[in-house]
Amino acid sequence: MAAARPSLGRVLPGSSILFLCDMQEKFRHKIAYFPQIVSVAARMLRNTTLDLLDRGLQVHVVVDACSSRSQVDRLVALARMRQSGAFLSTSEGLILQLVGDAANPQFKEIQKLIKEPAPDSGLLGLFQGQNPLLH
Repeated sequence: MAAARPSLGRVLPGSSILFLCDMQEKFRHKIAYFPQIVSVAARMLRNTTLDLLDRGLQVHVVVDACSSRSQVDRLVALARMRQSGAFLSTSEGLILQLVGDAANPQFKEIQKLIKEPAPDSGLLGLFQGQNPLLH
């Protein structure tokens, strides 16, 4: 019996949807990096990761557009989504996967979106130092 091949996690425009979760203004002062997260989320656009996975859909989480009340909650939520089968990516990574290459007719317009780096959303420190929750 052959082992099942794990999914490669390719983002394909014809079968991809964007899910933006819980951007509540009333939590602005409790969410780390809230203005930056909103800025990145505005680059992208709405449901829950586990529900989509449960429906058999491939889910890609835009990590630089996600936050929580604390960095610990944020980290654990990202780890939980990854553990459940979601792919973790950045806004720029997903944009580039969706556009494909310069042959895409919208490449020039999309290139303008990524020319300016996404705002710092506090993730770099979470990914440095061999974080066991993200491996």
